[in-house]
Amino acid sequence: MKLLPYALFAVFFIIPLSPHGFLQAADPPARDTQPGRAAPGREASLPCVRFNALNNLIRDNKIGRESARAELKLLLAEIGKGYYAAGGIDYPKTAWVFPLAGYDVRAIEGGRGHGFVARGYDYFTGNRHGGHPAFDIFIHDRRQQSLDDRTGAPVKVLSLAGGIVVALEQEWEQGSGLRGGRYLWIYDPAHDLLVYYAHNGGLLVGLGEMVKPGDALATVGRSGYNAAKRRSPTHLHLSVLRIRDGRPVPLNVYRDLKNAKTVASKLEQ
Repeated sequence: MKLLPYALFAVFFIIPLSPHGFLQAADPPARDTQPGRAAPGREASLPCVRFNALNNLIRDNKIGRESARAELKLLLAEIGKGYYAAGGIDYPKTAWVFPLAGYDVRAIEGGRGHGFVARGYDYFTGNRHGGHPAFDIFIHDRRQQSLDDRTGAPVKVLSLAGGIVVALEQEWEQGSGLRGGRYLWIYDPAHDLLVYYAHNGGLLVGLGEMVKPGDALATVGRSGYNAAKRRSPTHLHLSVLRIRDGRPVPLNVYRDLKNAKTVASKLEQ
């Protein structure tokens, strides 16, 4: 994976408005690059910080729909340019990887529709949205310890597509009303998609980080208002949204998940 500049605590800065009325982030502090990774490029990092701040405002219902839509459209254009400027490439759907190591499409339940319900969903209603424009992918975890019964180890969440981490939450705690828990949003410029990975245990990537299909993003967990409850089996919540004129629209990718490459867990190899 190629690392772009980011500072995780930068998302907690006060984000002032630019002269054009859009979100503007303060410069993140400099940090050392890890050995073997390319030097940071500024082109995509600041838009990612700003997108994360915007996503938080939308999530918490603190911004109007039209303002949010206009800002989202501009930010994704900036992020896409920065992604390619930093060496990001387009990955075709034939390169997509099933998002749980050691599992395949048989881990998705929900009858004929496989649990995907786009009706009633609106990204701009944030944490109050309706519908279920997603696939819940269940792991074998009878004791609800976020461990695979077959291996006794956590299950890795893998990146379905390529792209860049544009939003995340890792501060979720038990009792929070946040439905997604510890989540990640990844923008795929090749297909103009936002991919959402929710209910994670721990995150393995940071804001502004570039990923390719199959890269480890997180571990499966039980974070989130409903996912933490005893009645909920341990699972990954995966949503894929296509951007249409600044509006994220749910996309049914069941067929793509069925055709995606699978990756065995290390203990199964």
